[in-house]
Amino acid sequence: MTEERRRRIDIVQDEEFTASLGDLDVAELRHRRAVCSGLDIELSYYRRLVHGRMDLLAFEARRRRGEDERSLLEALPEILAGEGAAGPGFPDRRVEVEIPDLPEIGRRAIDKVLSDDFLARLPELGDGELAEIQQRLAVVEAELSRQRRAVYDAYDRIQAELTGRYAAGAADATDVFR
Repeated sequence: MTEERRRRIDIVQDEEFTASLGDLDVAELRHRRAVCSGLDIELSYYRRLVHGRMDLLAFEARRRRGEDERSLLEALPEILAGEGAAGPGFPDRRVEVEIPDLPEIGRRAIDKVLSDDFLARLPELGDGELAEIQQRLAVVEAELSRQRRAVYDAYDRIQAELTGRYAAGAADATDVFR
């Protein structure tokens, strides 16, 4: 499979992506760092979408157990604002989300959970189906988190190589984050 047809996450997770960084020129290192940055934005966006769905389902489960008397619609602004998740010490938490250019919907696990219409069917869902959907979302969120860690690791290796070159005077340090 050619590199153009591979998913960016597969490219970044491939050991070759960060192997022999010392042999690459600065432009290629910056390109690879930019790939990591763009991929992190995409994965962060997907995680926020999954977390929003997880928060909605968690509220619905609490409501069904009698722990909250409000309807989902009444609680929606609070749920979507993430006020319940901020916790003590973060009362004014603001989440800024950059919407990346996303790939076409395909067969990825994230595509499946984001295209599921369970929110429209929420009143009709049984408790078992609600729990199954929560579990699917948790699995996808864990995979997204694992992928983000891989992206951070690759980014850190690339950044360390660039920083080392700047410190040694082997590259122009005036444009470190270019």
